[in-house]
Amino acid sequence: MVEFNRFVILASLAAITPVAAQEVEADTRPAIAPDIRDDETRLKLQRGDFVIVPIPISNPTVGTGLGFGGAYFYSQTEEQKKAQPASVTGAAGVYTDNDSRALVVVHQNYWNKNKWRFTGALGAADLRLSLIAPDETVGAQSVDWRVKGNFLFARLSRKFSGNWYGGAITRYVDVDQSIETGAQSRDFDTSTDVRSVGLGATVEYDSRDMPLNSYSGHYFKVEALFNDEALGSSETYQSYSLAFKSYHEVSKSVVIAWELQGCQRVGAAPLWDACRISLRGFSATDYLGKVSASGQAEARWRLGKRWGLAGFAGTGKVGTSFSGLDNRDLVPSYGVGVRFMVLKAKRVNMRLDFAWSEDSDAIHFSVGEAF
Repeated sequence: MVEFNRFVILASLAAITPVAAQEVEADTRPAIAPDIRDDETRLKLQRGDFVIVPIPISNPTVGTGLGFGGAYFYSQTEEQKKAQPASVTGAAGVYTDNDSRALVVVHQNYWNKNKWRFTGALGAADLRLSLIAPDETVGAQSVDWRVKGNFLFARLSRKFSGNWYGGAITRYVDVDQSIETGAQSRDFDTSTDVRSVGLGATVEYDSRDMPLNSYSGHYFKVEALFNDEALGSSETYQSYSLAFKSYHEVSKSVVIAWELQGCQRVGAAPLWDACRISLRGFSATDYLGKVSASGQAEARWRLGKRWGLAGFAGTGKVGTSFSGLDNRDLVPSYGVGVRFMVLKAKRVNMRLDFAWSEDSDAIHFSVGEAF
């Protein structure tokens, strides 16, 4: 599954997800929450610099639910508005129909004309998931998997050239987990109580015109996190991830987007920190392994001021899988979707996707594009 702390942030905040901003002459794009204070919409409750918005969610990993998020945007001088996004503190909670729940508080700060950025997150979750686990008689079976715990994450970045940022990250995750069959693995830590404490580094390049719904530009990110028993982790292991995204406006109404992702875990990583296939059409917990790679492309058509359509296809593969199905062929993903733009100034879409894979299909409903 996706890293525990990142999963909670995505599930809880939807569009309030940390993303990087590009250096431009008047860069006021936020990196946690879109600054919607001046947008006219009925989907928010606003009092001064404080905004509350609903967060719908539906996917095969946690089910269907609804949450609410609030954000406080700190005031800026006119000079600061021209040089950097507004600093913001946000909080959100979500509950789904499979009894999963999460709560998270996030803060992001900018200073020195956007040369420095800080992101911090603190949260807790109780997730009721399904898991494909190894079985001696049938090879693999679907079992219940409960993941309950809390996390702390922090990242400090500095611009070092043009659209390039580099920084340091730290993460603390303390999780109680239970697997229905008590399945064991030599490759993953499936203990009941698992703690992960790590330090690492990240490098990003971002030339996108608007991170929440890009029409043009590129995004590149490489990250390494070293979790060590000397820092308090249950096990010593390393996490590596790589992502590249590209956006092309081929006409006034059509955008072509594509992405590549790679992941590797070295050592006995916790199961909730396993690599996964980042595609639609199945649960994020279906394909977990020590190594994964995926790629997908999406065509987005704007039919008017608010409505749009999308078509997408991709494939991925996982290695040293938890389920033991290492020889599985490439996993396909394809589908179609409907878009409705709820905030035109910030290009924030409501997304409804119908996706299919080799053995399953799924409906995904959320705020913001898939990538």
